[in-house]
Amino acid sequence: MTNTGKLFLITGASSGFGRAFAEAALRAGHRVVGTVRSEKDRDAFESLHGSAKAVLLDVRNFDAIEPVVREIEQSVGAVDVLVNNAGYGHEGILEESPLTELINQFEVNVFGAVAMMKAVLPAMRRRRSGHIINITSMAGHMGLAGVTYYSGSKFALEGISNALSKEVSELGIRVTAVAPGSFRTEWAGRSMIRSERTIADYDAIFDPVRKRRQEYSGQQAGDPAKAAQAILRIVDDPEPPTHLLLGSDASTLVDKHRKALDREIDKWRSLTRSTDFD
Repeated sequence: MTNTGKLFLITGASSGFGRAFAEAALRAGHRVVGTVRSEKDRDAFESLHGSAKAVLLDVRNFDAIEPVVREIEQSVGAVDVLVNNAGYGHEGILEESPLTELINQFEVNVFGAVAMMKAVLPAMRRRRSGHIINITSMAGHMGLAGVTYYSGSKFALEGISNALSKEVSELGIRVTAVAPGSFRTEWAGRSMIRSERTIADYDAIFDPVRKRRQEYSGQQAGDPAKAAQAILRIVDDPEPPTHLLLGSDASTLVDKHRKALDREIDKWRSLTRSTDFD
């Protein structure tokens, strides 16, 4: 791999956002290492461009992450930008969804992402430079009925990103939580895990939501290629945002949620303040 541009390490690079991010970074003259989960995906990813490299890694295999990152640093170079993109959606009503699905959701969307951050931070800290980009979701700013476990995982990653940014900002390391709305990826299609429906009391709430999501899949307003350009823009900015929404629906829905939250906080402010010692 030619030593040009920044080195991006992108998890979940075989499709969707990860693929779009990789293609955009390569076209911009950067180097890219992507994590994939099969030999077939590795061959397909490396065919993108002569400077693309893929490594086999399942982010749930926490013990494998640090050795893989060390090998990348030794054989390819210092990781300038980590894009924690690997993840999937779980659809299901909380009462109906097994706890094992919550554990699985957090293993990929949260614990795997944290393990990746911990693996790249030592070298970034020594160099006093680096950028960690965590792909969250608008569901990490506002709970969405029917994807409760997913929302919880993305809220967790938003909070971790925010706290980490405060820990490393004086060390020259930047952290950005990027929260997309609805984009034309496989998130609502083959990439989503769905729990079985069992409780009729939730039909009126959940069935229309599932129907709209399935009908909307492939018709979403968000363009992954434009999301990738947004990632490149914040990577080049000397003062990147700590939180970034992507997509008009994310902007509209999160704004609406924040206004409702402000109204509720204001309504109960006297009770909030009543709990201090006199």
